[in-house]
Amino acid sequence: MANTIAVFSLLFTLSTTFSLLLLLLLPHCIDAQPLKVCKFDAIYQLGDSLSDTGNFIREVPTSTCARFPYGQNFLNNATGRCSNGMLMIDYFAQAAGLPFLPPYLDRNTSVNGSHGKNFAVAGAAALPTEVLVKKNISVVATNSSLNVQLDWMSTYFNGICLNAEDCAEKLKTALFMVGEIGGNDFNFALAQGKPIEEVRNLVPEVVKAIKDAVTRIIGYGATRVVVPGNFPIGCLPIFLTALQTNNSAAYDEFHCLKGLNDFTIYYNDQLKQALEDLRKENPKVSVAYGDHYNAFQSVYHNALLLGFDIESLQKACCGAGGDYGFTLMKGCGDPDVPVCPNPDKRIIWDGVHLTQQAYKYISDWLIRDIYPNLHC
Repeated sequence: MANTIAVFSLLFTLSTTFSLLLLLLLPHCIDAQPLKVCKFDAIYQLGDSLSDTGNFIREVPTSTCARFPYGQNFLNNATGRCSNGMLMIDYFAQAAGLPFLPPYLDRNTSVNGSHGKNFAVAGAAALPTEVLVKKNISVVATNSSLNVQLDWMSTYFNGICLNAEDCAEKLKTALFMVGEIGGNDFNFALAQGKPIEEVRNLVPEVVKAIKDAVTRIIGYGATRVVVPGNFPIGCLPIFLTALQTNNSAAYDEFHCLKGLNDFTIYYNDQLKQALEDLRKENPKVSVAYGDHYNAFQSVYHNALLLGFDIESLQKACCGAGGDYGFTLMKGCGDPDVPVCPNPDKRIIWDGVHLTQQAYKYISDWLIRDIYPNLHC
């Protein structure tokens, strides 16, 4: 009897494992361009370094993401993407059958006839710089926060639309990605040593800034909007290094910092409630939540099945120092900083951002999860 139970248990485990792997790979198996059903003719992206395809390096040409090995697996060139290759927005564009989004600050791209623009800037915050400064939170990278990106977007639409009615007609078949944005507001505060309780006080303002941004683009004529939440930041080397402790109770079963992940869940819940309010206020607009947290967790918890090196889940592929291959003193792109031999085996790229391979699987999960809520 015991042997029979063991056999059934093994079969169930294998079946569950196979089903999970099939789900994770489903978009590749069924349709390489699943969002084509929606017939989007353009994508417009707001956000930070998770989405920036080249704006920040035009603001600061000497910035880290402008240097090799960033981009080594994408055109073998540092395009401003803060990864070794493609980002989630690149996979979304592919899934929609559209070209990669050109950065807004690249003046070499055509204004007319475009299939969208990327307004995201690495290091951008949801709150305006002056608001963060008043809270004694230093902004170290860029002043191109969400409100600035929205102004860029408005300027761009003024250039391609004859009037408000024409803009609404043009944008009704576009997909708008509002974020991820807001993570840097919290990151800057945490990096300055502010306690998590104080950082929580930022959440209502960050959520309101994002909600106001969505309201503004709906006013332009947007009919389908995706608003992602934040990743489980307690699993990232930057925080695992900065907040490293001998207290085992501070970590979960995957050695992620529980306090930071609990904070992220709290923030994501507040954001989801704001999006629900937006849906009630705009019943004719599809506003979908992009569940970055659970998409990351799905890939992270099933890393072995997806071909990742489970011995290096929390170690940066590009970096040096400490238990997590990360140090603020010398980062990816600096002289003599090593790069792992096979980035496709790693989830973490530089201690803050993920690898192309991780973004691919996360994007697959997100597209499958978001698609029904776009009501195409």
